[in-house]
Amino acid sequence: MKVLIATKNQGKIEGARKALLNYFDNVEIEGIPVESNVSEQPVNDEIYNGAKNRVKNLKEYADKNGKRADLYLAVESGITNSLGRWMITNIAVIEDDNGFESYGTSPSFPVPERLVQDIIDTDLSQVMNKIFTEDEERHNKGGGIQLLTHEKISRIDLTQMAFIMALTKYINEDKWK
Repeated sequence: MKVLIATKNQGKIEGARKALLNYFDNVEIEGIPVESNVSEQPVNDEIYNGAKNRVKNLKEYADKNGKRADLYLAVESGITNSLGRWMITNIAVIEDDNGFESYGTSPSFPVPERLVQDIIDTDLSQVMNKIFTEDEERHNKGGGIQLLTHEKISRIDLTQMAFIMALTKYINEDKWK
């Protein structure tokens, strides 16, 4: 299975690979960075829109460059209060050549109220840099979530979970359509 993913981030690529290998054999993933066309720090609907835009831009890039894939993937992280409390979440979008789309979210984690505006004004990474001194370690390993969970969950885990949720529509296509 040939897959294009809208990132060069190795943690996101690995999370997608792990999710896909639960259901498909011989997965080949190529990372291609494309724009999200949303804010640097996506808020609320911008999270889904950013992932959707990345898939659209990825498909356009592939078309212009003679690349073809079975699936096109993107994941966007952002801050949302859609459930009445501020949290960080990831939304994964998967689309095939026919435009059949699915999406899923990762587990989300709470954001202290005192940090919300700072995250929105800058981004989560900058706020994490202020809070934790392990910046180099955070970027090279499992992301900020690994520090927040005391090394129980990594960025790869969150990405994998978001893509598994998005894959439910594909692996149950006969029932879901």
